[in-house]
Amino acid sequence: MTTPNEPGNHKPSNEPQPAIPNQYSFLWLSAAIFLMVLWLQDGGQPRLHELAYSEFKTAVVNNEVADVTLMEESIIGTFTDSGAASFSSDTSPQESGTGFHTIRPPMEDPSLLPLLEENEVTIRATPSGLPWWQEMIRGFLPWILLLALMFWFWGVAQKRMTQGGGPFDYGKSKARRARKETSTTTLDDVAGIESAKREISEIIDFLKAPEKYRALGAEMPKGVLLVGPPGTGKTLLARAIAGEAEVPFFSISASEFIEMFVGVGAARVRDMFLNARKEAPALIFIDELDAIGRSRGTGLGGGHDEREQTLNQILTEMDGFEPHENILVLAATNRPDVLDSALLRPGRFDRKITLDRPHKEARAAILQVHARKVPLADDVDLDQLAARTIGFSGADLKNLVNEAALTAARENLHEVTAHCFELARDRIILGEERDAHLSKEEREAVAYHECGHAIMAYYLPKADPLTKITIIPHGLAMGVTEQTPKDDQYNYTESYLKDRIKVMLGGRSAEKLIYGEVSTGAQNDLKEATTLIRRMIGQWGMSEKIGPLGLSIGEEHVFLGREMGLPREFSEKMAELIDTEIQSQLLALEKSTLDFLKEHHRQLEALAQAVLKKETLSAEEIDEILRKEDARKIA
Repeated sequence: MTTPNEPGNHKPSNEPQPAIPNQYSFLWLSAAIFLMVLWLQDGGQPRLHELAYSEFKTAVVNNEVADVTLMEESIIGTFTDSGAASFSSDTSPQESGTGFHTIRPPMEDPSLLPLLEENEVTIRATPSGLPWWQEMIRGFLPWILLLALMFWFWGVAQKRMTQGGGPFDYGKSKARRARKETSTTTLDDVAGIESAKREISEIIDFLKAPEKYRALGAEMPKGVLLVGPPGTGKTLLARAIAGEAEVPFFSISASEFIEMFVGVGAARVRDMFLNARKEAPALIFIDELDAIGRSRGTGLGGGHDEREQTLNQILTEMDGFEPHENILVLAATNRPDVLDSALLRPGRFDRKITLDRPHKEARAAILQVHARKVPLADDVDLDQLAARTIGFSGADLKNLVNEAALTAARENLHEVTAHCFELARDRIILGEERDAHLSKEEREAVAYHECGHAIMAYYLPKADPLTKITIIPHGLAMGVTEQTPKDDQYNYTESYLKDRIKVMLGGRSAEKLIYGEVSTGAQNDLKEATTLIRRMIGQWGMSEKIGPLGLSIGEEHVFLGREMGLPREFSEKMAELIDTEIQSQLLALEKSTLDFLKEHHRQLEALAQAVLKKETLSAEEIDEILRKEDARKIA
């Protein structure tokens, strides 16, 4: 595929552009309007006398009518000399003349023709009674208007096709070609995924110098699949490849293949690969591959014919690569579990590059990349900020830097300070602060609830450390207890998970301890605790009664109806036993949490009074309050 900027295809800027076809459509339309006006005008002839039908018959009886022309709904004619003199005396000069016009009654008058013949009136019959030139215009005007409309539609279609769209290019590929000189993203802008960058650099080198690899008998992979959670840099890496590659780079979203017309997706796939073959070596990037690459024939109602036809065409095109065709298909998805197995076999997507959430060092590198153009104050420590953003993806970190810059601009600062990053982090994690007019009793209940979480998180040995407590509503939460893990953690022990559940149940247990009853504020805590204990028992084998069984309990099925076609992995008795064990463990953990809070009742009261007074407590303030209460208890 050639582009206007390539050598030999450059067009000077002063080259005359083709006339817009809409101008010709305007001329056609103007001509039609002129003819219509000409048809409607009366040619300067005097106006006819308007007679009632009874007056007309009276004039015929009085021999005042010379001739008539009978039409379907009206009658026109001329008077005799006596008739003209009789009717002209009652009209204005503008209406004088020898002609008249009358409207025929809706019912047929059988006496009209005998009356006209009896009085020797000349009778003419015509469909309309219009002049010949008006009859001609009336016959051709609809065709002229139709031709004008067709020319207008044709002009719009031709213009859209020239600009890259229109009703006649549904089968054309919508893949956009990126050029190295216009791309602003390179591999230097991608941080935290060094292993993926090495893989991509090798592939780009293969495209640039295939002879070095072919001399050793190596073949380039046909497809590379970028897999990872949302925001981990899959599309960013593809843009960087477009900036680094010295070969044509075609990018498209998988959803752009599908249209309302059958067969359009497959036609666009064929056209895209045809364009890539013309300019091989080339790269093709398909974003969100799962939009068309989902398993065929799945779901309660079966598959989707158009999507599956498009997928079949992609599989066929990837199989059709000749050994000398240096074409690489790059695809990105965050749902590899839903992809069709035919896509993942060797010979299609030969390599799978996994992009996970970045670790601490990677987060620091990503923050440095996004903070290049941001003026940072001296108190900003990106390494410390990276340590406090465990679980953030690359997109989250970019959003953090942007939110901090927006906060600094809102406060009219010239530099982005550490306080701005703190506010931005709270906004992302906790949600935006909102105004909620709580009563004194509700505000107190929220304080005890959050302090119940905090007491458990502070004293339990395996729980994540506390960061802050606030009873200021954020997002949908009336209050928030924030915990931040010390390090990145990829494997969780049973003791850690049980302490985590105790922290979740701490708020509800504090309400029960203080008020003797519970409220609806623990809804989300109970949901999270139940989900976690179900996975512990059903998937991870963390139950003595159930044993080391890995069952599909608590898994989220992608396709509605897929699990309905699978045989059940366990019996009804086992399902009842699992439910009993889940309930038993939750009750035991709740009792343990309630007993622990009873032992630390004084600490709970002291922390609740402090948070009611200040609304927000940092980790240092929480530690100081609880240390004082512990010292008093020992004394």
